[in-house]
Amino acid sequence: MRLKLATLLVVLGVSAALAQTWPTLPATGFVSGRPATDKDITDGNALFVLKAHGVYFGKPLDIVIPQYAYLLTKGDKPVPVIVVQAERERSIKLFGVRAQNGEVFVVKEPELQLLGAKPPG
Repeated sequence: MRLKLATLLVVLGVSAALAQTWPTLPATGFVSGRPATDKDITDGNALFVLKAHGVYFGKPLDIVIPQYAYLLTKGDKPVPVIVVQAERERSIKLFGVRAQNGEVFVVKEPELQLLGAKPPG
């Protein structure tokens, strides 16, 4: 009985640790359907610009922006983030994401689990 109770408490503890209150997706502060520009960076709408010799070369990814996601880190639990930008350069897909604590990250596709526009349940 003790083993079953201990197992149940561990499972409940893990479930509580994974429980997450997600914020409402922002109505502004993101870039969608086009490459980010220097003005987007200045205005706080983008986290990176793909540009060389004055020419923007990023291609927007065909995904919903903004959306919920998990930033996947080695050995740590996934970090809840909001995707505010998604572009590619050739075969490399880059994402600009914001964490709830204000941290921002630019990550490649394997480092992110996209969750969609509805708060994960």
